[in-house]
Amino acid sequence: MSLASYADLQTSIANWMHRTDLTSVIPDFVTMAEARISRDLRLRKQMTLTSLTCVPDNELVTLPTDWLQFENITVAASPDRQMIYVPIEHIDSKYQSESSGVPAVYSIEGDYLVLAPKPDSAYLLPVIYYARFASVITNSTNWLLTNHPNVYLFACLIEAAQYTMNNELIQVYTARYNEGLQTLQTQDDMSQSSGSALRVKVI
Repeated sequence: MSLASYADLQTSIANWMHRTDLTSVIPDFVTMAEARISRDLRLRKQMTLTSLTCVPDNELVTLPTDWLQFENITVAASPDRQMIYVPIEHIDSKYQSESSGVPAVYSIEGDYLVLAPKPDSAYLLPVIYYARFASVITNSTNWLLTNHPNVYLFACLIEAAQYTMNNELIQVYTARYNEGLQTLQTQDDMSQSSGSALRVKVI
């Protein structure tokens, strides 16, 4: 059958598990599978460009709700400055008593981007980050389910096999998921260089 929507996915999970008594917990399998995929996958399709804004004397900026990982953060100053990631302990120890200024480094704490030094003005922060795919539970479908339904299905089946405590199926579905994930990630990585191996140019 087609795997074009959340409803299709639920039906396929039940069919692959040969069970008719999992209806009430299948949404849990999908939720946990989406969390797994968010941890494991980083594709160009997930890259999002937006701008955040910091305010004077406040080092905290709320992260986007779909944020997974930053690729690049810039401070729109004069000149523009690319920020550098540091552990939160570094900010706590080095910048605790420093005066405010143009932010130069950042860290992540909870749901916040932490800037240092504290901004001395309101700065625009153009960012590129990896975003999680919209959940199929609330959106019916998304790019990943449409284009790579095997990754979605086997991620869900891992959770279903764990729920039913079927160790054999856990191993089978984990292997199929990892295979699909690796193929997708490799194809995506190769597409960044037009399918060619990266070469170092000697100048």
